[in-house]
Amino acid sequence: MTYRFLLALAALLVAAHASAAPSNVTVTPLGSHDGEFCAQDRALIFEDPDGTRILYDPGRTVRGADDPRLGRIDAVLLTHVHGDHLGDIHSAGPNTGTCAKPEFTVRDTPSSNTVAIVVAKKAKLLVGGEMNAFFAQKVKAVGGDAGLVTTLRFGATGKVGGVEVSSVPAVHSNGLDPAFLDGDAAQALKANGLTAYVGPAGGYVVKFTNGLVVYLSGDTGVMADQDVVVRRMFKASLVVLNIGGTFTTGPVEAAYVINELIKPKAVIASHANEGATTDGKLDPASKTALFTKAVTVPVYVPLSGKAMGFAGDGRCIAGC
Repeated sequence: MTYRFLLALAALLVAAHASAAPSNVTVTPLGSHDGEFCAQDRALIFEDPDGTRILYDPGRTVRGADDPRLGRIDAVLLTHVHGDHLGDIHSAGPNTGTCAKPEFTVRDTPSSNTVAIVVAKKAKLLVGGEMNAFFAQKVKAVGGDAGLVTTLRFGATGKVGGVEVSSVPAVHSNGLDPAFLDGDAAQALKANGLTAYVGPAGGYVVKFTNGLVVYLSGDTGVMADQDVVVRRMFKASLVVLNIGGTFTTGPVEAAYVINELIKPKAVIASHANEGATTDGKLDPASKTALFTKAVTVPVYVPLSGKAMGFAGDGRCIAGC
């Protein structure tokens, strides 16, 4: 009797410890080529231990709303409306074209890949600036619920499941290409070489239920907010940072952001604008390799379809 009681008590204690122990946040890249980090790769899925699934910047590499890699999506975070983040085109299938130059044959304008995913998945769409009214109309135009669009301007924090999402600034442009518009306004803007104004670009800080705090930079240059807001206020331990140069910080500038401003525990390279890998191995002459060498914390290359698990303190402890 005593022996059975002790066994039962031990089992209960083990179960209680397992349920109380924090779990990993799973990060899955959705790129153009399986197992590679390619020129147009932006999209990531974050899955919280409570099951909440968040898609970050769908862009061109998510193969539409029917992409089997998506699964359930509870929310989409969109940093700005440039085509490579909003999604003006996407590929018809996996591994089309080359890693350096993927082939996109499906046109999503005047709607967008992002809107199609939001409507099909009935997911919240979190946007800042003046993007809310624009996307509410776009979602409604294709038969979706305009209430899915959630405004999250700088300083604001929203919640998806148990996950907290805060909006932070980015130093970048945010012109909407006329291809995403209809009628005379689209033609007038195109004829004059102009884009539509939808407010400033932004980034996000996401706090997961296991304590992990992730900074999603979107497209940005170096800015003081990365020190004052992202590091000092939010204490981000994991960063997803653009490193491509030309349109954003390059590998050297991005390394400065990591080493001197944010000082996280780890970083996931993003927006490299190059075919950075072959057979899953990093090209030593790539910008991504230069960034990896210049950074003083672990750098993780987002290989498409290869999930990584992060603990609450920012350490990658699975799929690294």
